[in-house]
Amino acid sequence: MREIVNGVKHKNKRRFDIIEFMIEKVLVLFAAISILTTVAIIFTLFGETIGFFKEVSILDFFTGTKWAPTLKPRNFGVLPLLIGTIMIAIGSSIVALPMGLGSAIYLSEYAPKKVRIIIKPVLEILAGIPSIVYGFFALNFITPIIQKILPQTQIFNALSASIAVGIMTLPMVASLCEDAMMAVPDSVRKGAYALGSTKFETATKVIIPATFSSIASAFVLAISRAIGETMIVAIAAGQSPVLTLSPLKSIQTLTGFMVNISLGDIQYGTIEYNTVFAVGALLFGVTFLMNIVAKAIVNRNRRYLNGQ
Repeated sequence: MREIVNGVKHKNKRRFDIIEFMIEKVLVLFAAISILTTVAIIFTLFGETIGFFKEVSILDFFTGTKWAPTLKPRNFGVLPLLIGTIMIAIGSSIVALPMGLGSAIYLSEYAPKKVRIIIKPVLEILAGIPSIVYGFFALNFITPIIQKILPQTQIFNALSASIAVGIMTLPMVASLCEDAMMAVPDSVRKGAYALGSTKFETATKVIIPATFSSIASAFVLAISRAIGETMIVAIAAGQSPVLTLSPLKSIQTLTGFMVNISLGDIQYGTIEYNTVFAVGALLFGVTFLMNIVAKAIVNRNRRYLNGQ
C-alpha cells in the first residue's frame, strides 16, 4: 500500500515538474520575443538611418536650421522639428504634470469615497478618447479662445496643440500617481497625523516622497507620450518646419513630419524616404535619453530615502 502511495506521489511530482518546466520555457519564449522585437525595430530603424547619413552630413543634420528634404535645393537641418517637438513636450508638461499630480493628491488624500468613484471613471474616459478627436478639439475650440486673448495667434499653433496634448496625458499622470499613493499603507498617514501633520503636509512630505519612483515614472511616461504624439500636432500645430520659439506660430514636430512625408508619393530607397528613418532614430534617441535620466533620478532618490 505504501509503495502504491509513494508511486502516485512520485508520478504527481513528475507531472508537476513537467508542467513547471513547460511554464518556464513559455515565459522564456515570451521574454525572448520581446527582446527580439526590440532588436528588430532597432535594426530596421538604424539600418536605414545609416544609409541616410551616407549622403547627408551628421553635422548639417543636427545644426542646420532649415528643413526641406522634398524641395530643391534640399535642406536637412532637423533643428526646426526638434525645437517644435520640445515645445510641445514642455507645454503639455506644464498642463499635465501639476494638474495630474494635484488630481492624484485630491483623490487619494481629500476626496470622499463616493466622489472618488465618480471622478476616477471620468478621468479614464478622457484617456480613452482618440487623439484625433483632441486634435480637432484643439483646432476648433482651444485655438479660437487663444485668438480672442492673443489676436496674433495663428490658426495652427504650438500652444493649442500643447494644451490638447496636456489634457490627453493628464489622466495618465493622475491615474498612475493616484494608484501609487493609494498603495501607501494607512498606518503611514495615521503616523503623520499623530505627529500633528495636516493632510497637505502628509501628502507633500510623506506620501509623495514615499511614492517618488512611481510618480517620476508617470511623469516620464507622460512626457514620452507627448513627444511621440502624432495626430494632435499634425492637426493643430500645423506643418510648417520653421525655427521659432513662439508658441503662437505654426510649427512641425518630428512625428508630424513622419506623418506628412508618409502620405506623399515618396519612392522607396530615395533620400527623401530615408529621412523618415533618420527622424525616427532621433525620436528614439530622445526618448531613450529621457528614460536614462529618469532612471538616474529615481535611483538617486531611492539612495537618499535609504540614507546612503
